[in-house]
Amino acid sequence: MPTKYLTTNSLPSLPLTFPRNYAVNYWTKSKRSLQFNGFINASSSSTDRNRSQRFAVLLEVEGVLMDVYRLGNRQAFNVAFRKLGLDCANWSEPVYLDLVRKSAGDEERMLILYFDRIGWPTSVPTSEKRAFMKSILREKKNALDDLVVSKAFPLRPGVEEFIDEASKEGVPVIFLAAYSISGEKLARSIVEKLGADRMSKTKIIGDEEVKQSFYGQLIFGEGVSSSMDEQLAKEVTKAASAERQRIAEEVASMLKLKVELNTSSSERLQNVIATLRAGAEYADVPIHSCVLVAGSQSGVAAAERIGMPCVVLRSSSTSRAEFPSAIAIMDGFGGADLTVSRLRRKL
Repeated sequence: MPTKYLTTNSLPSLPLTFPRNYAVNYWTKSKRSLQFNGFINASSSSTDRNRSQRFAVLLEVEGVLMDVYRLGNRQAFNVAFRKLGLDCANWSEPVYLDLVRKSAGDEERMLILYFDRIGWPTSVPTSEKRAFMKSILREKKNALDDLVVSKAFPLRPGVEEFIDEASKEGVPVIFLAAYSISGEKLARSIVEKLGADRMSKTKIIGDEEVKQSFYGQLIFGEGVSSSMDEQLAKEVTKAASAERQRIAEEVASMLKLKVELNTSSSERLQNVIATLRAGAEYADVPIHSCVLVAGSQSGVAAAERIGMPCVVLRSSSTSRAEFPSAIAIMDGFGGADLTVSRLRRKL
């Protein structure tokens, strides 16, 4: 996901209601589906009571609607290896899971660990290793896209019933596609497996929806002017990051090492936060009355940062992870696991 949603901790907290003339959508219930109109700055006590009883469900896509990495990521790597003529490379499930664990899911790091272990192809000089890995990851992504959209890869059992239950009870359901690791296009194709009828009762938050949200416009300065303090805070953050990088490079030079500070994790966290806030805006429900159903560490961390309750749905990539900030950890939808009524009791 692009770094265009970057924000800083100096941004002011946003109110839970927005200007009457601000044209962003919210949920209202109709006979057959939930439709989006515009924010209403309601003041009646009855409306306030109804809103206080409402909550919304925000769902990640990868790892929640579909365990993409258990079903397809390993197979997609093997397809990429075969397409590039790397007959010596084939990842069994134990090998794949070991690489995921040791690399914390960083796919480029997974390739480095693997080829350092078995030996790099003799046709790949040291200077071209990065380009070689990029070509594998490009082919892997293409293969994964094809696998996920195929009928062979189903949604998690019980997810359709969960959406139906939420619709019946008038609970807004938001799918978060904007920070999907495999990209928004793939995330939307997964959601489409729900069918047109169920999709009409939900909302997908992608890059464009984040930009058009009140929070997004505040960050981008489009339609809502940023104060001088906010602009200065952004510049200070950039300068501080550059200074940290400079110091790290000086120390590395002294040690004859090449070091690159990894700021991508903090940037990704800010991107996820922007998406969660946009999701709450579109649902017209306060942050603390939304529940994030997460399958990623970054989603859990972002929810904790902004005070949004979070339920973790375990997947192959998080089966051994700890989530102390989550209000619940579950294995799937329905039965003794995730249901709308159980979420309501958790709040």
